[in-house]
Amino acid sequence: MIYPSVDELLKKVDSKYTLVSIASKRARQMRENDTFLIDKPVSHKFVGTALEELNAGKIQFERVK
Repeated sequence: MIYPSVDELLKKVDSKYTLVSIASKRARQMRENDTFLIDKPVSHKFVGTALEELNAGKIQFERVK
């Protein structure tokens, strides 16, 4: 079972593409700075932790046109 689920995450963003972009950018930031926005993440990998942060509402994004 994947935590958080893709269906749950898609309620917070407008598309799967946006979800991937946000998670990859945040994962790079965590890898470089070793800073986490949540305590005790379930995932041991940066992308999984980024998705958990998005699900917890710790990551905000703005669509630029």
